[in-house]
Amino acid sequence: MPYISLNPATNETLKTYASWDSRHLASVLEQTDGVQRTWALTTLPERADRMNRAAMLLHERVNEYAVLMAAEMGKPLREGRAEVEKCALACDYYAVHAEHFMQIERVQTDAGKSYVSYEPLGVVLGIMPWNFPFFQVMRFAAPSLMAGNACVLKHASNVPQCAQALEQLFRDAGFPPHLFTTLMIEASDVADAIASPFVHGVTLTGSEAAGRKVASHAGQHLKKCVLELGGSDAFIILKDADLDIAASFAVKSRFQNCGQSCIAAKRIIPVAEIAEEFLSLFIKKTAELKMGDPMSDATQLGPMARLDLRKDLHEQVVDSIAQGAEPILGCEPVHGNGAFYPPSILSRVTAKTRAYNEELFGPVATVIPAANEEEAIHIANDTRFGLGSSIWSRDSDHAEQVARQIQAGCSFVNGMVRSDPRLPFGGIKDSGFGRELSYHGIREFVNIKTVWIR
Repeated sequence: MPYISLNPATNETLKTYASWDSRHLASVLEQTDGVQRTWALTTLPERADRMNRAAMLLHERVNEYAVLMAAEMGKPLREGRAEVEKCALACDYYAVHAEHFMQIERVQTDAGKSYVSYEPLGVVLGIMPWNFPFFQVMRFAAPSLMAGNACVLKHASNVPQCAQALEQLFRDAGFPPHLFTTLMIEASDVADAIASPFVHGVTLTGSEAAGRKVASHAGQHLKKCVLELGGSDAFIILKDADLDIAASFAVKSRFQNCGQSCIAAKRIIPVAEIAEEFLSLFIKKTAELKMGDPMSDATQLGPMARLDLRKDLHEQVVDSIAQGAEPILGCEPVHGNGAFYPPSILSRVTAKTRAYNEELFGPVATVIPAANEEEAIHIANDTRFGLGSSIWSRDSDHAEQVARQIQAGCSFVNGMVRSDPRLPFGGIKDSGFGRELSYHGIREFVNIKTVWIR
């Protein structure tokens, strides 16, 4: 079955690629394992030189890669450029800090000398999604390569050109051939890749269902894994918040990347005192978003990545309306070519609706008013997900107290949830386990080794 690169704005087939057979996969994994053994012997400064080169190439190719993302998954150019620049930031960060993160830690014991060392684990398999086709990959690749590991990438089947471009990027940056390799395999072949003796760790960003399958295979073969899965992030607006600022960031957080982000503000929770005023501002600002051709710099909202994803989203919306939610903006697919869905808002969302209990992975905001702050915290935690959250208030000290009560991998006060190379990123509950980025991320796929000497 071929890989098909399809433009979601026009439904035009751009390129097709043949999938590998099992023999080719086994050969490539063995080859990558051999290259990694040599790479593990390089010094941190040598690795940093290549990672700095990768960052420089990302800056140089920012427009080229933005166009590629716009063509393959519909990301507007302005967002694509920002994603590429963020990749460069991650490369620069680990080029500078990896040596410190990996340095030996001396420990005082009854030995003559004892310490903890951080050594490469081997080959890390990354199973990555289409929504941030460059940055999701760089989040695991930059720290893994700097740690002395090799990377093999099973990218989403609808972004094969992005996957090929990433492999070429690392080659052009001077990394050894086959140290970073794109695997052109089917989803059904991932289990074989995990089982391979030449794969030593697995990281996945994707759906909850995919996470359960990958974790099962990894557990069966005793492979370390990190899972970053779905989210249904709460965006709480307290009674003393600056409503204009909060509404502006709610729009950006919910509709960035056409709402196709695990850390989007999927559940907007205003407290009763300000709910009506906030909703009015939120509707007005959402309606001003410019939807259109992702190749245009004026576009703020492109198409969804695939027609089947749009269909699934609309089914959730229709069912939620039948269950009592009120459509107050959009909520109908755009007719014509492409997978366009307008910026939409559902209000009066209750626990009886799909929109309350499920992740809406597209440009649909759910508004769930809370009677008071206590109920807002309850609603925020009343989900099986636990990825991100944000709280808005003029009293940042009080908002911090609220943030500490939210069950999530991160809580932002007066700012939209985002990943930052300097901070660990990941979730709890059904949003997965393990962490990416920061020193926590680079230490996920290393051998944390005790050395004790009399």
